[in-house]
Amino acid sequence: MRLGIFSDVHANVEALSAVTEALSREAPDVLYCLGDVVGYGASPNECADIVRTTAKATILGNHDAAVAGRMDYSYYYEAARRALDLHATTLTEENMVWLRGLPYMHRVEGTEVHLCHGSPVRLEDFEYIFAPEQARECLPFYDELGHLTLIGHSHLCKVFELTPTEVVELHGPPRSFELREDRKYIISVGSVGQPRDYDNRASYVVYDTDTREFHFRRVEYDIESAAQKIFDARLERNFGHRLFIGV
Repeated sequence: MRLGIFSDVHANVEALSAVTEALSREAPDVLYCLGDVVGYGASPNECADIVRTTAKATILGNHDAAVAGRMDYSYYYEAARRALDLHATTLTEENMVWLRGLPYMHRVEGTEVHLCHGSPVRLEDFEYIFAPEQARECLPFYDELGHLTLIGHSHLCKVFELTPTEVVELHGPPRSFELREDRKYIISVGSVGQPRDYDNRASYVVYDTDTREFHFRRVEYDIESAAQKIFDARLERNFGHRLFIGV
């Protein structure tokens, strides 16, 4: 079975549309979203509508949880809080109900693939994994991990290969590779709507559960339109500026 996975849309409908169009050409068997459909950008309803109708399952992200009233975000910096407050008032009731019901984790039926937004440890805390020392915190739970755990949250493309006693980061990461049967993996799939790895193209991944072949994909989108919508909505201007350089 071929899985198409994307994460961290952040209300960027231009990027999301480019990703869903690219995925339609690749024709995976099923699509999954790893969360943060809202936050930062100017098109929360449009993005929620698309994700609800295209993804078989969507994971709760921290921005989704904040907008849906499922976590305290008073400690977020002011510009991020303003965007979340705006989204909370503009989301349709249907989209708000959907966010309120999203799970913290999903196990893909018939596979050893687990999906979550941040670290699979202490799911409700939305902890980051973007360095080996953070991935090592999962080693005490090695037996509970799937062969592949897919995460978002950091907006980075990262691959961590685990044994019961050690973690190795695959640097690069390679655009395409085959997962070893005798290892477990935690892979961060990057961001659709706000990449932060100095590549401004939207990110998504494709994984074949039969061959264990994994592919990182990037696609260009209309950044100028996405940024202009942020400026017009009077959101933090840096939310738009950073799209051009991918940080």
